[in-house]
Amino acid sequence: MNKDIEKRVGNNVRFLREKAGVTQEQLAARLQIQGCDITRSAVAKIEVGQRHLYPDEVILIKSILSVSYDDIFNIQ
Repeated sequence: MNKDIEKRVGNNVRFLREKAGVTQEQLAARLQIQGCDITRSAVAKIEVGQRHLYPDEVILIKSILSVSYDDIFNIQ
């Protein structure tokens, strides 16, 4: 996997999360409620590009933060 792309996507997730006024802990908790086995630490790693996103996580993050796939995957 391209590390630069993972960092850019992670930055997007962090930006969108902060824009929504949601903490890493809150995002992890909301993902867990939806059946996603993830911790705050894993969210932090995603945001810095150290862990990739799984498809089910992307779908839930999109819904939780009320954003589009384009918002998440914009790497320009």
